[in-house]
Amino acid sequence: MVRILLSDVDFDRCQMRINQGKGKKDRIVPFPEDFKEILMMHAQSIAQKGGKYLFESSWKRSYSDRGVRKILAIYSKAAGMKHTISPHKLRHFLFTWLKKQGIEDALIQPYSGHESRQSLEIYSKLSIGDAQGSYEKVIGKFPV
Repeated sequence: MVRILLSDVDFDRCQMRINQGKGKKDRIVPFPEDFKEILMMHAQSIAQKGGKYLFESSWKRSYSDRGVRKILAIYSKAAGMKHTISPHKLRHFLFTWLKKQGIEDALIQPYSGHESRQSLEIYSKLSIGDAQGSYEKVIGKFPV
C-alpha cells in the first residue's frame, strides 16, 4: 500500500506492480474489475493534484508503514472492532479466504510472494470456530 506509483497501476489489465513489497519482493497483483472504476477515479484525483503515489499524504508523500497502520487503527476503532488490523493481517485474511474458496495454491503463490507452495500452508489452518460449523453439519450423518 505504500510507495505504489500511479504509473504502477494498469487499469486495462486490472493489475498493479508492487515494488519491494513484503519480503522486499517485486510482484504484479490483480485487483477486482468491480474496483476498477473507483480506483481510477481516485488515481485521476491524485494526478490532477500533481501527486505521483496512489496513496499519499496531504504533503504529497507516500504513506509510511507506520502511517498506514495508524489509518487502519482509526478505521478499526470506528468500525467497533476490538482489535486493530494491520496490512499483514489483511494480507493473511485475503489468502486464507482465497484458500477457503477453493483457489489452488499454484494460483495464490505468485501473488503471495512465498517461495514455495508449502509455505502457503499457514493459510490452510482453520480455527476451531471455523471447523466447528462444518463438523456440526456432517456429524449427524456419521455411520455409527
